[in-house]
Amino acid sequence: MLVLAQISDLHLDGTPRATERAERVMDRLRGLHARVDALLVTGDIADHGTEDEYEEAARILQAPFPVLTCPGNHDVRARYRKALLGLADAQRPDAPVNSVHRIGGAAVLMCDSSIPGRDDGLLAPETYAWIDATLDDLGAELPTLLAFHHPPVALHHPLPDAYPLRQPDALADLLDRRPQVKGVVTGHAHSPGATVFAGRPLVVGPGVTWTLQLPWESPEVADRAADPGLAFHVLDDEGRLLTHFRSVQAG
Repeated sequence: MLVLAQISDLHLDGTPRATERAERVMDRLRGLHARVDALLVTGDIADHGTEDEYEEAARILQAPFPVLTCPGNHDVRARYRKALLGLADAQRPDAPVNSVHRIGGAAVLMCDSSIPGRDDGLLAPETYAWIDATLDDLGAELPTLLAFHHPPVALHHPLPDAYPLRQPDALADLLDRRPQVKGVVTGHAHSPGATVFAGRPLVVGPGVTWTLQLPWESPEVADRAADPGLAFHVLDDEGRLLTHFRSVQAG
């Protein structure tokens, strides 16, 4: 059994509020380190994509377990690579930031769905090629999760639905060919949710910076008083994905 924590949409901007909320969640997770196999951070780590914001993120995200990240629409690839990942010498600093991680008896592919300069998302052709090649290398028997920022389905709120993952059929085609992919994990919506996409569990993680209020809850978009959220994904020995959502109170 694998236990993967997830946080998303930290939007670190140098303000005490953003810093406190991110530190609060990380303090909670570090207290559970013996029971957490890895942490997935699914994008919008920085609010403006500055090096200072990524340097703060690198400090806050230090943990005794692996911390796996991918960019969101607020992130800037070159600065993300340099200040968060320490990859200043990358030959193509603006190329998609994709990475594979073997955790226990499974694998997680952290994929880049960002489009530089835009708020909507796309898994680029080179990212799909990388996913296929990586899955080939891992083998068909290894349970694998895909994680990226933009959900490939409607969230039924006009804000996230204005900036979706484009061309979701391409992702569905990939999943149809790849039964070893046991689920898809995303962020972006600032609201926890779960559904099925192309026959696989699709989980949208909650936001750290604020929580989206759905149209039937409030005419206001952002609930900034709500506590930051996190998710715990359990991938069991049968390849079944189960998710628990939590909020993290102050004090």
